Amino acid sequence: MQGLLCFMRSTIRGTGRRTFRILSLVALAFALGFAGYLFLAAAPEGRSLAAPRTGTAAKLAAKGAAVFAGGGFGGISQTSLETNAVPFKLIAAALMMDEQARDPTASTDLATLRRVMRRFGFLYPEIVDGAPPGMRLPLAEKPLGMTHGFIAPVGGARVEVANLGCAACHAGVAYSADGAPQPGRAVLGMPNTSLDLESYTQSIFTALRRHASDPALLAMADTLFPQMSWQERASLRWIVLPLARGRLATLADAARALAFPNGLPGATNGVAALKFQMGTPLLGDGAGDRGFVSIPDLGLRHHRSRLLVDGAYATPSGKADPHELAVITSFFTVPSMGVTPEMARRHIPEAEAIFAWLTDYRPQAYPGSIDRAAAEQGAALYARGCASCHGSFDWNAGVPRLASYPDWIGDVGTDPLRAQAVDSGLAEAIRKSAYGTAISLTNGQGYAAPPLAGVWASAPYLHNGSVPSLAALLEPRLRPARFMVGGHALDWQSMGLRLTPEGRYPPDYTPFSEPQWIDTTEPGLGNGGHVYGSELTQEERQALIAFLKLL
Repeated sequence: MQGLLCFMRSTIRGTGRRTFRILSLVALAFALGFAGYLFLAAAPEGRSLAAPRTGTAAKLAAKGAAVFAGGGFGGISQTSLETNAVPFKLIAAALMMDEQARDPTASTDLATLRRVMRRFGFLYPEIVDGAPPGMRLPLAEKPLGMTHGFIAPVGGARVEVANLGCAACHAGVAYSADGAPQPGRAVLGMPNTSLDLESYTQSIFTALRRHASDPALLAMADTLFPQMSWQERASLRWIVLPLARGRLATLADAARALAFPNGLPGATNGVAALKFQMGTPLLGDGAGDRGFVSIPDLGLRHHRSRLLVDGAYATPSGKADPHELAVITSFFTVPSMGVTPEMARRHIPEAEAIFAWLTDYRPQAYPGSIDRAAAEQGAALYARGCASCHGSFDWNAGVPRLASYPDWIGDVGTDPLRAQAVDSGLAEAIRKSAYGTAISLTNGQGYAAPPLAGVWASAPYLHNGSVPSLAALLEPRLRPARFMVGGHALDWQSMGLRLTPEGRYPPDYTPFSEPQWIDTTEPGLGNGGHVYGSELTQEERQALIAFLKLL
């Protein structure tokens, strides 16, 4: 999860920025005839309509699943609209106009919009595993994990704001017995290894640049969303579009919406987004801030006392305390949803509910066949070579159970850029924020070894997603310099992406989202290090992989 857009942010800083915004709102109020009641009906923060309703008698874990699936966490707000959130109907209309420019036969309807959004790895599943019985997620217009709701920056105004919540990144496709992805079935807590926020951000940027001044844009929004009220239409015309055009004018010569790269399919750039939100310098003015992190499965994460891939965010007690972990998790909404640290702290109770749900969460069980004898041999190999970092598992009659977790952190020779991204400037900004005493921040220690629940479905591997399979992870000479990722199928033999020797998808396979190339020669994407397994025999490596499929 991390920041998406800065179109709505005025280029005027400080008091001038606030004055600019207020004057825009006043102009709208007069246009709507509400000048005398300018702020009486203002609602700068709204409730997420994507969060399923749960009764007051529902268990805390059930409430946590609902918040995880669609909670707003303060991201449905005027504050977020200036940085991360987007006016959904306007964005949808711009993307639709771009799609029809590419394909004049594309119909103007929600089916086409869903097809466009799926291209970026967003999911519209018919089945969502891991949700409480009876929990319903309306996903006709917006995909799983996209929170949305209405705000009223001034009396009489009405703007639908959309943002990305937990499940956008942390709800992945299920897989069938042959390794084929099932986009119609998602699992809450598993990684969305196809979500491509970089392409999504850039597509919105280019679409708005082309169409923001076109009168047909609002007409397209009317066609797509005939239920849109006159207040919302007027708000888009008089508030949102002028701000968008002004921001785009300041970016007239820019090739990108953001100064930093936003990630790759299945990998995000949360630290650069946090720097952007906190106002601290980016590496290389942004172009060098490429600390990509592969989206992890969330199984067993509640056993950690450190969060983030580099373990920089630790609980003050040094223990895996659910409340302290929830406090840290609420801070993640600062870069991911564009809220302020002060606003983020108000949503700690929702994060606590999520941790209650995560305590019982388990990823999809490996759907293929497993050689149980080989897996038991692999369990012994794991105990000797992996447990001291990734945690000890009891065999438990072939259903491994975590027995202890060491919270190990250190340097295993992998690409160092992500560990360096949490620099002294960002660390100082966090310490001075509302989370200064809630996060024990340490940086420069290397990378934290995660528990390996759901590792079979988490390809590509290493913290930056630079290795396409467990077979290549355990035998470094097999690691390719380039390969495709996004909308992929899985190969059970190598336990990773199903690829040709050239790193492409097989010619008879059609990905469900738009794939991208991973080039491990680029900064932040090095595929070296973590060489454990190179001393094992081929049979031992396959046995170890068989055991890892059970986790």
